[in-house]
Amino acid sequence: MLRYALRRVPSAVLVLCIASIVVFGVLHLAPGDPAAVAAGPDASPATIAAVRQQLGLDAPLPQQYLTWLGGVLSGDLGNSYVRGLPIATLIGNGLGNTVALAVGAVVLAVLLGAGAGLVLGTSRSKRARTVTGALTALAFAVPPYVSGVLMILLFAVTVRLLPAGGHQSLLSDPVIGLQYLAMPALTLALPAAAVIARFLATSVRQVYDEEFIRTGTAKGLSERRIVLRHALPNALPPVVTVLGIQIGQMLGGAIVVEAIFAWPGVGQLIVDSVKSSDLIVVQDLLLIAVGVFVVLQTLTDLVHAAIDPRLRLDRA
Repeated sequence: MLRYALRRVPSAVLVLCIASIVVFGVLHLAPGDPAAVAAGPDASPATIAAVRQQLGLDAPLPQQYLTWLGGVLSGDLGNSYVRGLPIATLIGNGLGNTVALAVGAVVLAVLLGAGAGLVLGTSRSKRARTVTGALTALAFAVPPYVSGVLMILLFAVTVRLLPAGGHQSLLSDPVIGLQYLAMPALTLALPAAAVIARFLATSVRQVYDEEFIRTGTAKGLSERRIVLRHALPNALPPVVTVLGIQIGQMLGGAIVVEAIFAWPGVGQLIVDSVKSSDLIVVQDLLLIAVGVFVVLQTLTDLVHAAIDPRLRLDRA
């Protein structure tokens, strides 16, 4: 297992290196002058030139890239061009809220996806499979920016059951915090839950065609025991891989969801930084996002290999 894990490290490092070059290059091709933004709207050309030199934006692009990357690797994310605050502080202010939203969405996606997947894969009721299939197709087809608005209209405006937006810390008031978290987390979780349900249903059906399932049925094992003790564990490996991909996509989709529900997280920070041409903040956040996605994929592969030893043997 350790050898398999070490073999994954070089590819992950290579992806991060390529991603850092792409992020740096693309953002420097974008219109706008961060020095002019930092200097203010009434700054003279001389002041803008002085600010550009102070920020190191007058150096050659390769030197700017190496300086920026070296700072990120050493833990120094630099200061915001516009706000003048350390970027680590800005990220820290919203990171906890984004993590809470992501964790809530992952829990809902797993619960809803697993339940719907088991119904689609094991239920003998055609009506239950039809209804569940229609709901999963709807959850997958409707994008978060549409489902989020519809939830606000239904649960906040019509029924007045949940707040339309904002945030309340779960630590200070768990009940109110969950009310604020419910709609954003569900909006973010629905597409992922639909994908998990489809893959789990397909995997369970494939396992049901195996000889050991028919043997267990012939021995008189209960349907519940066959599903939970035999079919589900053998159907999990491909679903784990899909779950890792969906978690990465949910982190990306959090930007839209945070904007819809006025959720003060990292997604809101990157939107504000793009609007204000705060280049260095956008660079750091995009690279961190890629890093998180690569780490998630690596962990997913390791979990997949732990569940299915054949994968380790195939790639040894």
